[in-house]
Amino acid sequence: MRVPLLLVCRKAARLRSDLSVLFISQTTRMADEDDDGGFEEDIEEVGGGIDGGQGKRKRFFSKELRCMMYGFGDDQNPYTESVDILEDLVIEFITEMTHKAMSIGRQGRVQVEDIVFLIRKDPRKFARVKDLLTMNEELKRARKAFDEANYGS
Repeated sequence: MRVPLLLVCRKAARLRSDLSVLFISQTTRMADEDDDGGFEEDIEEVGGGIDGGQGKRKRFFSKELRCMMYGFGDDQNPYTESVDILEDLVIEFITEMTHKAMSIGRQGRVQVEDIVFLIRKDPRKFARVKDLLTMNEELKRARKAFDEANYGS
């Protein structure tokens, strides 16, 4: 069963906190990687949307959004238009957060602490981000210990 666009828009409010978590995880993943290939996904045809232009545009989060939509009760293969609208909302949210983070922290630079500062008043987002950051640190320590055990550093 496919969910109408109206229900997808209603679900966007619930997805907003998960989108901030996605933003934090993507930001920390980007900071950990040296190459620029972290966000590459398929280039899809965009026939309208917010920008209204025709042509090709990279879709960074379509795979993750499809999985999130399915997790929130949508069809396993949601409408491409619904995914595109949610992706436009995600890009807008990330852009807003990035601009705010650039203005409060060290000028011209975004750090994880700046994002955490911005979401400190939303207890649900703040708790989830803290959990993810803690898990990220534990994974780093585990990888380091594993590498030291294997390579005898």
